[in-house]
Amino acid sequence: MEVFKLAAEPRTDLGKKAAKTLRSEGKIPVVLNGSDIVELPYNGKLNAGEKLVEIGNNKGIITTDLTVTNDAVRKLVYTPDIFVVELEYNGSKKMAVLKEIQFQPVKDTILHMDFLEVNDKKPVTVEVPVKLEGHAEGVKAGGKLSLSMKKLKVRAIYTNIPERLVINVDNLGLGKSLQVGELNFEGLELVNAKNAVVCAVQLTRAARGAQANAAK
Repeated sequence: MEVFKLAAEPRTDLGKKAAKTLRSEGKIPVVLNGSDIVELPYNGKLNAGEKLVEIGNNKGIITTDLTVTNDAVRKLVYTPDIFVVELEYNGSKKMAVLKEIQFQPVKDTILHMDFLEVNDKKPVTVEVPVKLEGHAEGVKAGGKLSLSMKKLKVRAIYTNIPERLVINVDNLGLGKSLQVGELNFEGLELVNAKNAVVCAVQLTRAARGAQANAAK
């Protein structure tokens, strides 16, 4: 994945009123969720914007409340590409992936963003765009190639995750489909249901006619 550099600022003034004020200033409330689980009670030092969130069994994660500007995230949000985000704040840098965005339902402006901190030891799950390459045999026979899943969920160390999942369809015949369970990418685990159809070569009216004439 490409690296997207994003400057952020710690946010200590929380609540709906504070968030509304931020948005009026062209800023977006952001939460960075830590990737590591810590034991409670926690004896470490919390920096500005950080807080402990208990997850049960005397364990918790550290989350950081931040703000970013609308202009800074435009190329991160409004693109089909995926990125690992280098968040810079408090004089430090954290690598993260974008997990969730909340949009205003009418204006479609960004209300809130959630990031997940990543490292080179713990796998994460992200959606990766699919790219088909080649010329399917079924298309040569008059069929039509359709892509049912534009993205696939991948679980892997973030440094192993590609910008695209390239799938060759040269051998895909007329009326045939390709399922998730038939795909294999080194270093990646596909999380989608194995019987989910990724792409298929559909029979067109012309192809059906050709098949009928050949059977006579």
